[in-house]
Amino acid sequence: MRSYDVLAESTAPPVVVWALLLDPRTWPVWSGTGELDVSRSDGLPPEGRDEVGATRAFRAGRAVIRERITGLTPGKRFAYETVESPQLADHQATIDLHEIPGGGTRIRWQGTYSARGMGLRSSERQVWRSMTRAATGLAEYAAGQIVR
Repeated sequence: MRSYDVLAESTAPPVVVWALLLDPRTWPVWSGTGELDVSRSDGLPPEGRDEVGATRAFRAGRAVIRERITGLTPGKRFAYETVESPQLADHQATIDLHEIPGGGTRIRWQGTYSARGMGLRSSERQVWRSMTRAATGLAEYAAGQIVR
């Protein structure tokens, strides 16, 4: 098993970051996951506030990645597992949100996985880069959602 642990900080409060995590329609904008494929997703409510058990599918070209929400601690922890991926097996992740004293949110995105279909060294770098891009993208996009 391999692992990653990335951090990002946003000037947005946790409630703003949390709302983005629950809404799969925003993920393609800030995460680099590709577009949401509603036809391959399951349990997505129309208001964009997914619950435990919802499965989200994201498509980038021909590749489809499907992820199932496995745990939610409102405003604090978002947990999911990858159920279909051309590159990852046994992928489980958590996104923890911590309020920063004085305002803002610290985002900690960590997970474990096994590589599939690519070299071990390149997969570690690629996964770390992808998760760092997602955490940073979430932090920056959330900051842009604040009405001042």
